[in-house]
Amino acid sequence: MVELAWQALEDSIINYRGLPVGTVAACDSHMSSLNYDQCFTRDFAVSALAFLMKGETEIVRNFLLETLTLQSWDKRMECFQPGQGLMPASFKVVHSKNSEEYIHADFGEHAIARVAPVDSGFWWLVILRAYVKASNDWSLVHSAEFQTGIKLILDVCLTTRFDMFPTMLVPDGSFMIDRRMGVYGYPLDIQALFYVSLRAARELLKPEDEYIAVVEERLGNLAYHLRSYYWLDLQILNEIYCYKVEEYGITAINKFNIYPDTIPEWLKEWLPEPGGYFVGNLGPGRMDFRFFSQGNLMAIVSQLALEEQSHSIMDLISVRWESLIGRMPIKVCFPAIEGRDWETITGCDAKNIPWSYHNGGNWPFLLWLLAAAAQKTNRIELGYMALEVAASRLFKDKWPEYYDGRHGRLIGKEARRYQTWTIAGFLVAYEILNNPKHLDLISFPEDTVVIACSQPLPGFSG
Repeated sequence: MVELAWQALEDSIINYRGLPVGTVAACDSHMSSLNYDQCFTRDFAVSALAFLMKGETEIVRNFLLETLTLQSWDKRMECFQPGQGLMPASFKVVHSKNSEEYIHADFGEHAIARVAPVDSGFWWLVILRAYVKASNDWSLVHSAEFQTGIKLILDVCLTTRFDMFPTMLVPDGSFMIDRRMGVYGYPLDIQALFYVSLRAARELLKPEDEYIAVVEERLGNLAYHLRSYYWLDLQILNEIYCYKVEEYGITAINKFNIYPDTIPEWLKEWLPEPGGYFVGNLGPGRMDFRFFSQGNLMAIVSQLALEEQSHSIMDLISVRWESLIGRMPIKVCFPAIEGRDWETITGCDAKNIPWSYHNGGNWPFLLWLLAAAAQKTNRIELGYMALEVAASRLFKDKWPEYYDGRHGRLIGKEARRYQTWTIAGFLVAYEILNNPKHLDLISFPEDTVVIACSQPLPGFSG
């Protein structure tokens, strides 16, 4: 099965001027291609890890070089143009009538709902850091062009803004969950990826660069904020249950004015004693209590989660295995939004019906993050269990994009087959579980600088 998966991944490669530059999103000849014939930056991140773990660095280097040329370097004030520093959501190789090739980039102007990607630049930094770890090609990353590209990405999220939180403000549908799902504001998935990209950027910038001090300060504040205010376990749930509201000043305990009545009924029984997790979102008067897998698993791998928090997340997954893993790893979020909430939050999105697609669907590509978190926390048995569950179905089902149902028993109603990041996610999980050294490509050690910089913002002391 592993050999066949590698062959399927090789079959997805896109060539440009005779060189491999990426992988298509899916190779399903039985469904409309839409934009699945393009190379998505976030999708290729998983493919890149697979290639690097196999020792194939050329395709990753070519991808980095080509996408850097697509990055928007011009400062723009008008609408409908990609802002300075934005990385494309995807690109495709176009063959003109006179047999010439050129690359066409999409910054969201052709995407469903026309939402620009927040996460593409972050994933690009993840890929670049993994490439350097695998190849030791520091001459590439220290070139003027790459240093400029890194700084432009940082400028997008570190420059002047309306916000005073260290988290990053984003609109709905601007990352992997690319449809309206009530994840506007400060969604965990983006905050965890933001943290990872900042740590990557700090390693990739030249040691003397003035940006490093700015990055370190933001890293410390971001880590404190997420570890303190996004974390939920039974003890903290009891505290929220007794919150007083409308508090003012620096002595306020309920700093975000969360109303206890917003605690959902499902959570009161679902949250186990040995376990905890980072909530899906936090903002003024709002706590999204849903469990989002990518953000929680990435928090473990990146060392954003403290050691005790990391083990609590893995305890939660172990105890609630049927809810989060079921018949296919792993739920993108839990639980699904249903009824009137589904109508108002998703806009009656027929693709995001309860327990489907981004609304509680199971996404096997996330297997790579689950395996990495299992390796990081020395809970490798959970990684192997999940891999075994996935292996029993993925090849037989032709590598679907996602699965439907409360326990992931059904192949997604509109899922593409031979989805590339499903294939790559399986391979990366397999490689990480069988060779812990591969974890170095995506993992980070405990960071004394981040710990030293971690401090509450004024009025936010815990």
